[in-house]
Amino acid sequence: MAPSEAHTTAEVQAVHKDERYDMRFPSYLGFWKRSVPGLDEAPRFDMYDEPHLKRRKQILVDHPEIEDMYGYDTNTVWITVATVAAQVGLAYLFGRVLTEWHWTMVFVAYAIGGSFSTQIGIIFHEFTHNLCAATSLQNRWVGNLGNIPLLVPLAQSFRRYHLEHHTYQGVYGYDPDLPLEWEIRLIGNDPIKKFFWLVIYGVMYIGRGLAQQKQLTRWELYNWAWTIVCDVALYYVCGPRGMLYLLLSVFLGFGLHPGAAHFIQEHYTFRDGQETYSYYGSGNYFWLNIGYHNEHHDFPLVPWTKLPEVKRVAAEYYDHLAFHTSWCAVLYMFITSSVLAPQSRVVRSLDAHRYARKNLKVPSADEAKGLASVKSEFALRMKKAAEMSMEKVRAQRIIGAQ
Repeated sequence: MAPSEAHTTAEVQAVHKDERYDMRFPSYLGFWKRSVPGLDEAPRFDMYDEPHLKRRKQILVDHPEIEDMYGYDTNTVWITVATVAAQVGLAYLFGRVLTEWHWTMVFVAYAIGGSFSTQIGIIFHEFTHNLCAATSLQNRWVGNLGNIPLLVPLAQSFRRYHLEHHTYQGVYGYDPDLPLEWEIRLIGNDPIKKFFWLVIYGVMYIGRGLAQQKQLTRWELYNWAWTIVCDVALYYVCGPRGMLYLLLSVFLGFGLHPGAAHFIQEHYTFRDGQETYSYYGSGNYFWLNIGYHNEHHDFPLVPWTKLPEVKRVAAEYYDHLAFHTSWCAVLYMFITSSVLAPQSRVVRSLDAHRYARKNLKVPSADEAKGLASVKSEFALRMKKAAEMSMEKVRAQRIIGAQ
């Protein structure tokens, strides 16, 4: 998946040599064209840093009241307790009571257990940003509590890698959310392969973290010990069949399931220049507003209960962005569309990310007014340069195939 377009330090500096300000303001949408399967064989390369930190600065100039929404919501703790209790209760039901209800168990594992499992994944998302309780220690234990019915020690590893995703969004080799090179090559744009890739997406998500080959942290080791103890207790209480129900719930829930569609919705590129997408549908009621993904990346210190308010307050920054209204439609489009595949991401080199973050400033209101007259011409020039770079790579690919 290594970018084949310009990404060395010297080339990054050459592209930005005449820039002092980040001319993507105020929306911070990019100038790139999305990667098209068949014409391109890798994700699209961008010469700028991820957009959310700068957009946050821009929004706070106009809406400083959003900072009042920072904090945590302890309602998430009670949701965690209820979800874990319900899932363990179902495991006991199928493990000790309804022991002959085989296909019913599979159906419930997908429809209900899968929904609970993916909701726990979103609770992990909240505790990762310390949005469930007052202290980091308390939040970590909310994560451990939620981990109980998942059977696999995921909570603390998710926290580690998700924070890296925020810091290095789209940075090749650093963002664990990006598909691996072999995933892109193997799956290609085949609808059947894309279908089965989504079926095992939860396994692939874990594999990307393992591929970084990092040593386990102290809290990850605690998570392992906690999970082993809990698994032994669950086996004793629910029996092997109850454990099978929980495993099915995790596998099916993090696969081809509406509650897992946000993994595709969030950063796969459905439009040129936009690398993050929100979902504004009814699924947000159960899955804790995980669909408000632009709002979350812009303001990761705002708990899930207040993300709709962020969108309402700063509507001028969000209403023009492309968004989704159906997670089922997201999954269907990804499988059947000829212009969507695992390569449908935007990536950037670490050099480009660091250089643009350090040297291209967010303009003040007065500076933005002064730049308004040249912004359109600059954007057109950058888009033409991006198109030329794209066509160059495509031509090289064609020549290499001959």
